[in-house]
Amino acid sequence: MPKNFVQKILEEHLVEGKLVPGEEIGLRIDQTLTQDATGTMAYLQFEAMGIPRVRTKLSVSYVDHNMLQTGFESADDHRYLQSVAAKYGIFFSRPGNGICHQVHLERFGQPGATLLGSDSHTPTSGGMGSLAIGAGGLDVAVAMAGGAFYMTVPKVLGVELRGRLQPWVTAKDIILELLRRLTVKGGVGKLVEYFGEGVGQLSVPERATITNMGAEFGATTSIFPSDDRTHEFLLAQGREECWKPLGPEPGATYDEVQVIDLDKLEPLIAQPQSPDNVVPVQKVKGLKVAQVAVGSCTNSSFHDLMTVAAILRGCIVHPDVSMVVTPGSRQVFAMISRAGGLSDLIAAGARILESACGPCIGMGQVPATGTVSVRSFNRNFPGRSGAVNDKVYLASPETAAACALKGEITDPRELGEYPVIGWPVKFLVDDRLILPPPASAAGAEIQRGPNIKPLPLAKPLPEKLQGKTLIKLGDNISTDAILPAGSKILPLRSNIPLISDFVFSQIDPSFVERAKKAGGGFIVGGNNYGQGSSREHAALAPMYLGIRAVIAKSFARIHWANLVNFGILPLVFENEVDYVRVNQDDKLEISGLRKAITSGGPLTVKNVNRGFEFPVKHSLSGRQRRVLLAGGLLNFFRQR
Repeated sequence: MPKNFVQKILEEHLVEGKLVPGEEIGLRIDQTLTQDATGTMAYLQFEAMGIPRVRTKLSVSYVDHNMLQTGFESADDHRYLQSVAAKYGIFFSRPGNGICHQVHLERFGQPGATLLGSDSHTPTSGGMGSLAIGAGGLDVAVAMAGGAFYMTVPKVLGVELRGRLQPWVTAKDIILELLRRLTVKGGVGKLVEYFGEGVGQLSVPERATITNMGAEFGATTSIFPSDDRTHEFLLAQGREECWKPLGPEPGATYDEVQVIDLDKLEPLIAQPQSPDNVVPVQKVKGLKVAQVAVGSCTNSSFHDLMTVAAILRGCIVHPDVSMVVTPGSRQVFAMISRAGGLSDLIAAGARILESACGPCIGMGQVPATGTVSVRSFNRNFPGRSGAVNDKVYLASPETAAACALKGEITDPRELGEYPVIGWPVKFLVDDRLILPPPASAAGAEIQRGPNIKPLPLAKPLPEKLQGKTLIKLGDNISTDAILPAGSKILPLRSNIPLISDFVFSQIDPSFVERAKKAGGGFIVGGNNYGQGSSREHAALAPMYLGIRAVIAKSFARIHWANLVNFGILPLVFENEVDYVRVNQDDKLEISGLRKAITSGGPLTVKNVNRGFEFPVKHSLSGRQRRVLLAGGLLNFFRQR
């Protein structure tokens, strides 16, 4: 049978298991990526493994999240990260060099390589033909130590692109259309491969916009073939030697297929408070806008920002709008400056932010109370912007620029002729802010600030779990809701005792006090529990508070894996009616746990104070059962 591109890469990197959908496999990882919000914990975990040097072909540590240094914590973490990189053989991208996914695409991504990153938007590099997967930091630490990355073989969803995008319709609209169709949980258990005649018209940065936001419908990752457009990009980056033509074999088939007719697409926009709440811009035009933000790892390329600059040239941002622009990398920043785009943006009244994640992760630019913010970002979960009741809309940079000019949601097609921006023949290459590791770790001393606390570990799984249902939640609870980000909380990522005080703080401020008083307990959730970010702190902090099991209707992939990694049992209601019957404060009990997990046998939960029992199930592999019995992946790895 002819193979699709995904099957070919998986086969080439397979080290354990069989490529059968639903089976667990182990993959060899070529490259790893971390960022500072997740990296500090990942490197603490790597240190605990006792491995003297990373064993991947390439590992890169980026600093791009905790850039708003209102206290000493973030600066201390950055010094720790730089010193760890020097000691263990890791490239270090200094603060100011750019957003990890943008920089990795520019300087390190390779067609056909496997990339594992401690950030859910790692699939960005799928735009150049990498099999790039987001994971928790502990999984990344294991990969750096030479271990395999384990995942369930996903179904392959083929997305055929037909036709050609019309003026003012962009790559962002392609991925918004998929989100409209599939919803935020429609890609769970799937890997997306793009093919068809429409692929060839998309540049690597445009493809990266699409693969970046594949994370929003829960896909394991997304990938484009490596073709002439990939060669064009790598040649312009001075990395032609990395290129090779890769793609599906003629006649390859897919488990499912979606067809998108690019000719028929129109500008789209995601309404609050979910990336899949997508409608045509025309449907909500005229709604007053108070803030516009262009950038993030989704839409901050040279082409994106030069297009926005051309739209704003000679104009002024509407007086009722605050507009900010974030260049995705130092390379982009320098190039829009040399090309005149930066001066156009400044002259129009846009405020230029440093090359970092910034507002996308709630680091500054919190919208005014009750106002609409239009952003070219990837997520608009409740409170992600820093305001609990925010009204964040997601759209293309072109639509965002039109809104900034008009002061209301505007179809960009109303602006007239679409500005044509040429693609650079040669990108400006200056890697002086990327520090290569020294040949030897001799003399390298790790620097630890007072905010870096010892890594907490779970205890081995007990024979019996009992405790209260500490909280009952609905569907699509994101990791932002479990453990928020923002300028107050994000700097505490290396301090689990302190950051645990913010678990569910935006949903139920009393949760932490009740969890501590009860000595732990259970969490009950709805469908797609833990969607969004890869932040393993959304599992680590609850574990620290004594949570040993989460019972939900279904789980998002990365969070489910993170729960297992930190010794928390993820269980699924066998009958959804039982979800309705369980209430907050109910006392639950699971007996015979170790025996049932060891054998893979059935599990029953007893609702003690309501007097009924209900069955639950899990999809743990044999390896994952052993991980849970050991009290988490780090315990398991060290035992081996």
